[in-house]
Amino acid sequence: MAWSRYQLGLAALLLLTGSINTLAAKWADNFSAPGCDGTEEHRFQHPFLQAAGMFLGELSCLPVFHLLLLRRRRRADPGPAPSRPFNPLLFLPPALCDMAATSIMYVALNMTSASSFQMLRGSVIVFTGLLSVAFLGRKLERSHWLGILLTILGLALVGLADLRGSGGTEHGLADVITGDLLILLAQVIVSIQMVLEEKFIFSHDVHPLRAVGTEGFFGFTILALLLAPLSFIPAGRLSGNPRGVLEDPADAFCQIRRQPLILAALLGNIGSISFFNFSGISVTRERSATTRTVLDSLRTLLVWALSLALRWERFHALQIPGFALLLAGAALYNGLLGALLPRRSAGNAAGGNAATGNANGNEEEREALLSEDSAAVNQG
Repeated sequence: MAWSRYQLGLAALLLLTGSINTLAAKWADNFSAPGCDGTEEHRFQHPFLQAAGMFLGELSCLPVFHLLLLRRRRRADPGPAPSRPFNPLLFLPPALCDMAATSIMYVALNMTSASSFQMLRGSVIVFTGLLSVAFLGRKLERSHWLGILLTILGLALVGLADLRGSGGTEHGLADVITGDLLILLAQVIVSIQMVLEEKFIFSHDVHPLRAVGTEGFFGFTILALLLAPLSFIPAGRLSGNPRGVLEDPADAFCQIRRQPLILAALLGNIGSISFFNFSGISVTRERSATTRTVLDSLRTLLVWALSLALRWERFHALQIPGFALLLAGAALYNGLLGALLPRRSAGNAAGGNAATGNANGNEEEREALLSEDSAAVNQG
């Protein structure tokens, strides 16, 4: 099936906004500016404030959902159908997981490179697969286990590349190791979030935009309330602000006032997560979830290439086979090869039967994988 201009635009939007989401966060981290009360110039390291901004971006999916719902009612468009009645507090446990994982990842992004940050997030396949077997009773196929194995090998190579100095000149070895371990810890929490969403939320047939927006509401509200107490908790080497606490929102706002480009980076992060969620859902519905898997892998490649071009990190040859193994593992785990092989065999059959079978196969793939979309869509 040929791509329409609308579908190409959605794919480009997904690739662009997904890359901007990581790069904008790293861009903000790279700025240095004086803080409050005449403190000397220091880097902008405010992970919990950045996480609150990301949840604000997710929260913006709620008005988009209601606008689409309103258009559907007025024009009878095939937009989001109203879900069955459900208790919004069902979203609180996964939102707490999302909040913890996102905050940890923003802490880690201060310690390692943007490309390693993006690549190591592929480890969520490993933890989600294992937890789905343990808590959902799911039976993984041979291709799933092979995908997990390739992912583990790819992660090992990416980690080794970091140890050999690919994290960038501004990162010490201890910081890189700590950052990489924090990213892996965050993926364990993300996998718990996905299992909780699948077990308790998907049965209510909640539209992904509504699911993401509701989790964004809980995450933003809770983090906004926590910013004040976090400014009194000592953090040691994990802190990047002069007071040595987990978060210092006053220092962050002083730095933003003295360096307005930090605000531009934060707004880029907030806006990109909104468009990334929308385009991700749309690509899955217009094409398939496997198409989205490929585009997400290309996003990692784009982040890597731009990080090298901007000289935010140094090139290391081990990242090439590491990325290739991560890509192969994601393809196997998400059924990309299984989705492509039937299409090739269908092309050798009679024209009418092949076209009918291919269309039915695409539709079945969308229906089977769409249920997983709200779990993965907000992982910008």
